[in-house]
Amino acid sequence: MHPTIENSSLCKKSLFQLDDAHYLNCAYMSPLSKSVEEAGIIGMQRKRIPNALKSTDFFEDSEKIRNLFARIINISNSHQIAIIPSVSYGMAIIAKNTNFRRGQNIVITSDQMPSNVYTWHKVCQKYGLELRVVKPDRTFNNYGNLWNEKILESIDRNTALVTLGHVHWMDGTLFKLKEIGQLARKYGAAFIVDGTQSVGALPLNVSEIQPDALICAAYKWLMGPYSIGVAYFGSRYLAGIPLEENWLNRVDSNCFPDLVNYKYEYRPKAIRYDVGEVSNFILLPMLVRALEQLLEWDIKNIQTYCCNLMNDKLINQMGELGFLVPEKDNRADHIIGVDIPKYVEIKKLQSILNRNKVLISVRGQSIRISPNIYNDEDDMNALIDALHQFRRN
Repeated sequence: MHPTIENSSLCKKSLFQLDDAHYLNCAYMSPLSKSVEEAGIIGMQRKRIPNALKSTDFFEDSEKIRNLFARIINISNSHQIAIIPSVSYGMAIIAKNTNFRRGQNIVITSDQMPSNVYTWHKVCQKYGLELRVVKPDRTFNNYGNLWNEKILESIDRNTALVTLGHVHWMDGTLFKLKEIGQLARKYGAAFIVDGTQSVGALPLNVSEIQPDALICAAYKWLMGPYSIGVAYFGSRYLAGIPLEENWLNRVDSNCFPDLVNYKYEYRPKAIRYDVGEVSNFILLPMLVRALEQLLEWDIKNIQTYCCNLMNDKLINQMGELGFLVPEKDNRADHIIGVDIPKYVEIKKLQSILNRNKVLISVRGQSIRISPNIYNDEDDMNALIDALHQFRRN
């Protein structure tokens, strides 16, 4: 018997073009809604007649994005938001503007997304730091809670920086950002959060968590295009040096006739960190529309809807089929990593899922299910049916 989805009226599938695929893979990349796609097309059409673009057009959409994202993460000052091309770009800004001393350490979690790992390997090599990689012990049922405890135990007076996601990108483990941030501040360590796999689907209040920076790519749960992202910077980093010395991050850059009267003062706060050519007339309107629709839908509703999709009946059915799901208290509902017994043939399982047009990610000896507000009961039933088929074969 298939599980029943509550509050199915919240489903927004009609606003997307997903054909007949059961796309349960937002943690890989979100589909574009029809309205976000339309915003990109209109942006391309504007470039047909360049002389119609005014100087104000170089700034209006970026300011909209700052204001919208500030609302999403609950901060009052939109000038603390920068527009960046990627998570690695944001991490490079942090690395450039953090004072490191030999003998210090950096704390990360194991199997983080590489964009939040490679930078810190390089920093540790350059400055003689220890990279502390905190691993979970998956032999315990409540490994998520124990993982958080191990992270806290790894932070000490020699910790220069702590960086991790709100949820783990592979299995959805929830990290206790408030407690981790408090301990990092106690020792004077920078606290950096990669929000790519949570912001847009899981409420996050920067005022409560108080990270020194929150870096987000836009192409996953923010439902925007690829090659653009947003970053919040706290007071620790608001007077830093950007990666690029571009003209748009300077004061009075909106006065085009005066650009050759070079200004060496940066625009206020985090705006200095904007990527060069930030005024992308295609990507920015798309991200504006993506953020608007998230606020229209309300991120709390999105998380609740994902919880209803991944309800107890569905989880129990997966358990009866031999697939292990982390305990609810230690995971989010929009990303769930399902452990597969070692005797299971991953390629065979993947083949059956593909045959049934159930699109999810395989990560190691697990599958990652990541639904969103465009999924419905049929998608979840297709997943269960495919798993039943696999067990029968």
